Amino acid sequence: MILFNEMGLSAEIQSAIEDLGFVQPTPVQEKVVPFLMESKQDLVALAQTGTGKTAAFGLPIIQQLDTRKKSVQSLILSPTRELAIQIAGDLQNFSKNLDFINIAVVYGGADIVKQMKEIERGAQIVVGTPGRTLDLIKRGKLKVNEIRWVVLDEADEMLSMGFKDDLDAILETSPAEKQTLLFSATMPQEIVQISKKYMKNIFEIAVGKKNTGTENVEHHYYVVHAKDRYIALKRVADINPNIYGIIFCRTRMETKEVADKLIEDGYNADALHGDLSQSQRDFVMARFRSKHLQMLVATDVAARGLDVNDLSHVINYNLPDDPEVYIHRSGRTGRAGKKGISVTLIHLREKGKLKQVERTVNQPFIKKMVPSGKEICEKQLFSLIDKVENIEVNNEQIGEFMPVIYKKLAWLDREELIKHFVSVEFNRFLTYYENAQDINVDESHHNEHEFSGRGEKNERGDRGNRRDRGRRKDRGSRDGREGFNSKPEKGGKGNYEFSRF
Repeated sequence: MILFNEMGLSAEIQSAIEDLGFVQPTPVQEKVVPFLMESKQDLVALAQTGTGKTAAFGLPIIQQLDTRKKSVQSLILSPTRELAIQIAGDLQNFSKNLDFINIAVVYGGADIVKQMKEIERGAQIVVGTPGRTLDLIKRGKLKVNEIRWVVLDEADEMLSMGFKDDLDAILETSPAEKQTLLFSATMPQEIVQISKKYMKNIFEIAVGKKNTGTENVEHHYYVVHAKDRYIALKRVADINPNIYGIIFCRTRMETKEVADKLIEDGYNADALHGDLSQSQRDFVMARFRSKHLQMLVATDVAARGLDVNDLSHVINYNLPDDPEVYIHRSGRTGRAGKKGISVTLIHLREKGKLKQVERTVNQPFIKKMVPSGKEICEKQLFSLIDKVENIEVNNEQIGEFMPVIYKKLAWLDREELIKHFVSVEFNRFLTYYENAQDINVDESHHNEHEFSGRGEKNERGDRGNRRDRGRRKDRGSRDGREGFNSKPEKGGKGNYEFSRF
């Protein structure tokens, strides 16, 4: 393995990345950084999100900037404002020990005049979304005549979001002698076309195989009836007390409904969808990143730009139609060398479509059984015991209350005290799951041809079986709820705290 100190990076840059905790390069950094330090060839790099791409292209660009010039030398395009802001922040961290390096970030929905001034102050690197970047170029405020590098980060996402015309215009106006660096998690035909049209003498680097999922992710699926999909989701969450993940839904309405159910059932959850204003979106994403939210329910479009490295789970509430969408979703977990789990809830007639996704991902999908009530209760009980065992006790704070506590509980022996403690947390929970039904679909009793008709009909009919949850009157109350909570799927007055970060 080539180490960072063997890549020709300056002492200032090495010191900055050491402060950030960089120990050894990720696979994409190990391949890309030395290449960009030595070559002017165009580059197509196939790598999942969360693999360290920003450092892979950012470190060599910072190293080779001409800080004597105050013109734009590098243009970095990303699909969303959140990702653009994150990239710019990372580059600022990488260059914090260097003088005279200025970085501007530009995106829609923000003050364009302020962004113009940032560029005019001598930004050598501009990070932006395609639409706002092209707008500034057309206004003559972003001059591209001295650009040496154009980076297309998450190029497949930009194309899927409809930015092809903007990308065409930007690439056509930039200097022919520039070095173009294209990073993508998948390689659809549109990416191939762009590379052929605008890139030359291409060098290809792949971390993993084309259009496949990351090896750090296990792929699980559960077969349930459509009417039981939410119950299955809740049981998957309950069997994983420390779950921290994104739940992907098809529509805004479904996103809201699932999030509301989770909140009603005591989880710290919220929805991310297109109806949110930018300030509401920023607030939700900030709470999720800080782990004040346990689960985020989102559409694919709304979740773009949300970059979190330590998700334990990605849950597909519905199986996506496009296998590449599944690759992007599952690639949000299993990052930075950590293991992750991608869960998909399907009904029996989707087995064929699941096999197609499995072939594309080129990794085995493991069928799992929806856990029983007994399994869930056992897992949650032991999770609680572990937390009690490992909790750090502040004797100074609790000491003054102990005489009263001893007096109140003196009549209980050790065994009775434990029973009371467990009962406080789990009476209603245990009562509910005592009679919980098995919702796994017995595939042996179903003929595959039974499900070859109009698949949506059954799902529409199932909607009538959902319980009436009413409307939540105060959505703002979520913010005051700290820790992760859950309560039984039905009934019960209390919230039972299962896990806390």
